[in-house]
Amino acid sequence: MTTQETIKKAVDYAKENNIKNIVVATTTGGNLTYLEDEKDLHIVGVTNVYDQGRNQMLEEIRKHFEEAGMDIVTAGHALSGAERCFSTYFGGYGPIEIVANTLRMFSQGVKVCVEVSTMALDAGKIPYQEKIVAIAGSGRGADTVVLLTPSYTRSILDTKVHKIIEMPE
Repeated sequence: MTTQETIKKAVDYAKENNIKNIVVATTTGGNLTYLEDEKDLHIVGVTNVYDQGRNQMLEEIRKHFEEAGMDIVTAGHALSGAERCFSTYFGGYGPIEIVANTLRMFSQGVKVCVEVSTMALDAGKIPYQEKIVAIAGSGRGADTVVLLTPSYTRSILDTKVHKIIEMPE
């Protein structure tokens, strides 16, 4: 399934099931281009901190999507972030990295759907305790769609995955 088909499937599911919020993983903004005409849905694009003082989504692209009515969140990864610093420095794995690796047993996209939804909730861009549709991928583009109720990073184990709508085999 192409990125465009995956995103269409997510939008159709959201509309058919009265889900108002879609959270989309996007590094540079590419996945958001397929959602620019969706004015009936609240779209939140989530990108990550790339390096010290660097962001992969250019400021003019961010402004373009914000002017189109989308929210953009840039944050450290919810399922690694500060913990990765310690595991890299001292060796081993911490509990959050174990959660991330467990979600990867389904697919990288499922892990990212949970992660970006948590990041969007932490940033106050989606409502608490409400089902949302999340779109992510295993690299560039999108290949995974999940219906979930995210929880905050501090209570990530309270996140509920209700349905995997699309996932690569």
